[in-house]
Amino acid sequence: IDRLDELLKPYGGIGAYARKDLLSNRFLSEELKQQRTIATIFPIMLFGVAAFLLNVVTSRLISLQREQIAGLKAFGYSNFSVGLHYTKLILMITAIGVIAGIGFGIWMGKGMSNIYMTFYSLPFMIYVLKAKVIVAAIFISMGVAVIGTLYAVYNAASLPPAQAMRSEPPALYHTTLIEKLGLQRWFSQPTRMIFRHIERHPLKSLMTILGLSMACGTMMIGGFQEGAIKYMVEVQFGMSQRSDLTATFTEPTSQRSLYSLKSLQGVEHVEGFRVVTAKLRFEHRSYRTAIQGIDPNGSLMRLLDTSLKVIDLPPEGIILTDYLAEILHLKVGDILTVEVLEGDRQVVQVPVVGLAKEYLGLNGYMQLNSLNRLLNEGNAISAARLKVDKLYQSQVYAELKGAPRIAGVVEQESAIKSFYETMDETILFFTFITTLLGGSIAFGVVYNSIRIALSERNRELASLRVLGFHRSEVAYILLGEMAVLTLIAIPVGMMIGYSLCAFLALEFDSDLYRIPLMLELKVYAFAALVVISSYIISALMIWRNLSNLDMVAVLKSKE
Repeated sequence: IDRLDELLKPYGGIGAYARKDLLSNRFLSEELKQQRTIATIFPIMLFGVAAFLLNVVTSRLISLQREQIAGLKAFGYSNFSVGLHYTKLILMITAIGVIAGIGFGIWMGKGMSNIYMTFYSLPFMIYVLKAKVIVAAIFISMGVAVIGTLYAVYNAASLPPAQAMRSEPPALYHTTLIEKLGLQRWFSQPTRMIFRHIERHPLKSLMTILGLSMACGTMMIGGFQEGAIKYMVEVQFGMSQRSDLTATFTEPTSQRSLYSLKSLQGVEHVEGFRVVTAKLRFEHRSYRTAIQGIDPNGSLMRLLDTSLKVIDLPPEGIILTDYLAEILHLKVGDILTVEVLEGDRQVVQVPVVGLAKEYLGLNGYMQLNSLNRLLNEGNAISAARLKVDKLYQSQVYAELKGAPRIAGVVEQESAIKSFYETMDETILFFTFITTLLGGSIAFGVVYNSIRIALSERNRELASLRVLGFHRSEVAYILLGEMAVLTLIAIPVGMMIGYSLCAFLALEFDSDLYRIPLMLELKVYAFAALVVISSYIISALMIWRNLSNLDMVAVLKSKE
């Protein structure tokens, strides 16, 4: 490219650039980069929860089959044979999940391909599933399943026959934290039983909270993207760029042309500006972008600081987008080398007098007269922003499109509307996926935890019923434990969700756009609602089992 620039320089070439630097290619590349980031975060979370659930289920299964394990070992089965049996069982269950997951992944992949084809106006986009992806998914899933249940399988394999033939000894209970603090008088006996059981299994309780927290955090990601994009558009086009139409001229022209634009019926206000392509250098770093010369007293284009307050444009110097300043590693007061890539191609030194907050693109801004002096030109402009009466906007747009010296016209409202229409489909699909994943995690953790707790404590709960406890009190003891863990998990999940969104916002930062970390109250509310709903649905399903509890059968001795 440097060689090509040297060849074309005598003929007015302003600098060649590779295909990777094309705007369309950059946007698509950044989107794929985002998907790679998301494709790393989600599997880690899902595999972690899956390993936890498999470990809980396998541990309970082994606990129920202690006598059978003892019998097999008494007849000569080795530890390896017993461990291999449970490993095969786990792999068989995982294989069913892998097959279903591959089918679901193909459906999602085709759906994403159609969305990208529409969003980026691609002529076609063929979804291809490579064999290595399937192989990787199978091996990773199987590996996670084995690792997640390794401890439980080891316990089954190493269980001595004589010990396995006996029932598990009663658990040791200790004074709870509530009792140590002297708060037990504020709680009923069933409530104290709930807290005592939670403290008895701290690791299990912690893993349950972590699983529900991951579900809550996952669901916040979809809402975060929607809110962040709306905020970006509001700041960029509602507070900063406030014109209705933007007309670009075929070549720089005199500011007198603004009078022609003002004379159009329906035009309320017009502001001209100049755009110049330049390479900005500071020390050994450089960046190619545009410098805009704008009216310092204009109202259709306003520069905002990080607090979204309007910046007064000084008569001399340049204001840069804050992210551009980070790329060049400069601050206010540094001297910037500006290499103009058009006209006489001047190379000048300009002080940086301020930083502006923008979420789309990277630009430099100067006063219009100051930029024209830098270019050794008169009062030239290359484009104009127009404020137009809504009743005449279509008419003005048509007149500008037909004008001979107008290269292009952008109708801001239509562009934003089209953007939202396309983004709504993308956001809706992504929100559906995150809600499905988060809801599945929440329901899986809650239901399996309650179901296993019922299986483990059915003898205990039946004893309470025999002692005179009402069915609702027994249900309160069982379901109350999960309710406490769910309520603890929600704020923890919100913190995890906030951290995930902050990480994604940081990862998605690029010179094309920056996603602000904006989380509306409804994002937190929706995540909490899904987790609570998962608990309620699971509790209703378990209530039926509690209602049909056979006290006589449960209390029969296993021996």
